[in-house]
Amino acid sequence: MRRYRLPVLVFFALYAALAVYGCFRLNFSFDFQQFFPQGDEDLEFFLDFIEEFEGDDNFLLVALEREPSVFDSSFLAQVQDFSIAVRDVPGVEAAQSLTSFGYPIKTPFAITTIPAIHLDEPGRYAADSARIMQDERFVGNLINRRGTALVTVLKTPSLITLDQSRALVAGLDSLVATYDFPAYHYLGPAYFQKELVDVQIREVAVSAIVSGLLVTLVMFFLFRRPLGIAVALVSIALGLLLFMGTLGVLGRELNTIAALYPVLMIIVGTSDVIHIMSKYIDELRKGHPKEEAIRISIKEIGLATLLTSLTTAVGFATLLTSRVNPIRDFGINAAIGVMIAYLTVILFTTSLLSYLSVDQIVKIGRQQAFWDRLLERTYQFTQRRSRAILVGALATVALCAYGISQITTNYRIESTLPNNRKVTEDFRFFERELSGFRPFELAVTTRDSSRVTDFDVLTEIGKIEDHVRQFPFVQSTASITAVYRSINQAFNNNRADAYVLPATEARYRQYRTLAERVPDVNLNLLVSRDRQKARITSRLDDIGADSIKVFLDNTNAWINANVDTSLVEVRSTGTGLIIDKNAEYIRRNLLQGLGLAILIVCILMALLFRSWRMLVISLIPNLLPLLIAGAMLGYLGIELEAGVSIVFAIIFGIAVDDTIHFLSKYKLARRRGLGVTEAIHLTFRETGKAIVLTSVVLFFGFLVMLFSISPPSVTIGLLISLTLASALVSDLLLIPLLLRWLER
Repeated sequence: MRRYRLPVLVFFALYAALAVYGCFRLNFSFDFQQFFPQGDEDLEFFLDFIEEFEGDDNFLLVALEREPSVFDSSFLAQVQDFSIAVRDVPGVEAAQSLTSFGYPIKTPFAITTIPAIHLDEPGRYAADSARIMQDERFVGNLINRRGTALVTVLKTPSLITLDQSRALVAGLDSLVATYDFPAYHYLGPAYFQKELVDVQIREVAVSAIVSGLLVTLVMFFLFRRPLGIAVALVSIALGLLLFMGTLGVLGRELNTIAALYPVLMIIVGTSDVIHIMSKYIDELRKGHPKEEAIRISIKEIGLATLLTSLTTAVGFATLLTSRVNPIRDFGINAAIGVMIAYLTVILFTTSLLSYLSVDQIVKIGRQQAFWDRLLERTYQFTQRRSRAILVGALATVALCAYGISQITTNYRIESTLPNNRKVTEDFRFFERELSGFRPFELAVTTRDSSRVTDFDVLTEIGKIEDHVRQFPFVQSTASITAVYRSINQAFNNNRADAYVLPATEARYRQYRTLAERVPDVNLNLLVSRDRQKARITSRLDDIGADSIKVFLDNTNAWINANVDTSLVEVRSTGTGLIIDKNAEYIRRNLLQGLGLAILIVCILMALLFRSWRMLVISLIPNLLPLLIAGAMLGYLGIELEAGVSIVFAIIFGIAVDDTIHFLSKYKLARRRGLGVTEAIHLTFRETGKAIVLTSVVLFFGFLVMLFSISPPSVTIGLLISLTLASALVSDLLLIPLLLRWLER
C-alpha cells in the first residue's frame, strides 16, 4: 500500500481536474420527443405523417387576461399591437390573434371579409362579442369561454432546440413587460423545455447540497474526529465530482431524471465508505498494524463491495430494456456512477486511511455499546419469534398482492409538473379556461384514386369530426371541412348554425371554386399536397393516458362501424398518442428488466456462494421490498409513469447490497469452523452495525428528495426510502430465519 498510495492519490487529483472541466460541459435537455418509445410502429407512422404535414409541436400560445371582459378598446389595441410586434421575436415564424381575424361574407359582387372585432368601433363590441362567443372556431382557441382572455397563437420551429427556446421565451418576456396586461400565460413545447430544464438544474444543485449536509451530519455522529469525517466526506464528494465530470466529458445529456444523480452518488458512496472504514477501524482495534488492517479490509469488504456495486450496476443496466431514451440513459449513467464510486472508495479512500490510526479516525464512546445492545436484541428476537416473523412476512405478501392489483398507469401531464412554478400555473389555466395542451390527431388516407376534397370523402371526414366533437374533453377540432363550413356560413349571413358542410353535392361544387382559392400555405396544414391524405386535429383535456386509450379504442370501433372504410382509412396518431403508449411499454419493460436483473444477480450469487440454498436465502429478502414498492403505488394511487418506473431497478440494485455483506461475513465465519448459530451471531455483531448505518443513510438520503419541487422526484424519494427501510428489516429478520432452516 505504501508503494502505490501516492501514485493513486496523484491519479485521482488529475482525474478530479479533468472532472472539473467536464462539469462545465454538462448538457441539460428536455423535450417530449425524448419520451417517444423507439421502434414503435405508431411512431414510424407518425414520423412519416409529419413529413407531409407540419408537426403538432410547433406552437406557443400566449393568453392575455383582462377582467371582467376583453372587449375594452385600450386592451384590444394593446393585444393587436402585441400580435404584430411579437413576429419580430426570435423563433416566431407567424402570429395570429382574434383582433386580426376576419369573417368571410358573400356580397352580390364577391366574397369579402369583415373583422371579427371592430377595434375602432366600441359601439359594436356587444354584437361582436355575442357572435364570437357562439363560434366554435374561436371559443377555446382564441378566446376563453368567459370572455376574459385572448390568445395569440405563435408558430415556432418544430423540434425546437433549448437555445432557441430560451431566446424565444426571453424575447416574449421582454415584449410582454412593455405592455400593461393584468395577467399573461404561456403554453407550448418551447416554454416547457426552457422551464423544465431550469427546474432540472435547480434540482441537481439542491439535492447535492441537502444530501451533502445530511451525510456530513451522519459522519459526525459516526466518527466524531475531524480527520475521519474529512476522509469520508472527501471520498464521497470526489466520487460525485468524478461522476458528473465524466458525464460532461463524454457528452452525456442530463434529462428529467437528472436530479437523482447527486443523491444516488452520495448515498452509494456513503454506503461503500461506511463499510470499508468500519472494517478498517475494527481491524485496527484488534491490534493489527495499518498495512495488515488495510489488506484485510480490502480482502473481506472489498470483494463484497465489488459484488454489491456490480449488482447495483446490473439493476440500473437492466433499464436498457426500456424503449424510452431518458430511462435508458439513466440506466447507463447510473451504472457508470456506481462503479466510479466503488473505484474511488477502494483506491482513494484506502490510500488516505493508510496514513491514519484508529484514534485519528474515530472517537470510541458509548455509541459502540448502544450498537452492541441493539444488534444483540435483534439477534435474540430472530431466535425467539421465528414463527411471528414468518406470519408477518406472509401477511405482508398478501397485502402487497392486493396493493399491486390497484396500480394505475393513467399518466397525466399535470402530475409531472413542478410545484409552485409559473409553468404549472399556466398549464392549469389553459386546461381550465381554454383547449389545453394534449394534441390528438386522426390521419385520414383515401383509397384508390379518391381525393380528400371529393364530396363523399369530405362527408366522411365531417362525420368523424362531428362524432369526436361530442365528447366534453375533446377541444378545438379542425380539419379541411372548416374551409367548406366557413364558406357555407358566409353564404348564410354568418349565422352560427350555418357552420356545417353543404348538404348537397351541387352546393359543394358551387363552394369548391372558392375553396380552391385558399392559399396552399394554409391548406397544407390540413391536407397533403397530393390531396390523398388529411388530418383531423384537436386537443384533449389532461384526463390520463388510460382514459385516452379507452376513448381511442371506442372511437376506432365507431369509425369501423359508421364510416365507409372502403373509401378512407383512418388511424390515430400525434405526439400525445405516442407518449401515452409509454404506459404500456413501461409495464412490459418493468417486468422484463426486473426479470433480467434477478437472473443476473442469481448468476453472481451462484458464483460467489456456490450453493442453491444461499441463492434462495439471498433472493427472498430482496423480492419482498419490490412487492412493497409495487403495493405502495397501488395504495397511494401513484401513477406508474416513466420516472417512477425506475424505482424498482434502484430498489433491487441497492437492497441486495446489505444481503451480500451479511452473507459474505456469514460465509467467512463458517469457513473458520463456526456453527450456523455462532456464525449468525458473529455476523450480527461485526456486520450489523455497518448494514444498519448504510440503510439509515440510504433512508434519509433519498428522503432529501422531499425538498424537490418536482412531484415525480418526491414520489421516487418517498418510495425508495420506505422500501429500503423495509429491506433492512427483511435482511435482519428473514435472513437468520432462512439460514437456520436451510443451513442445518
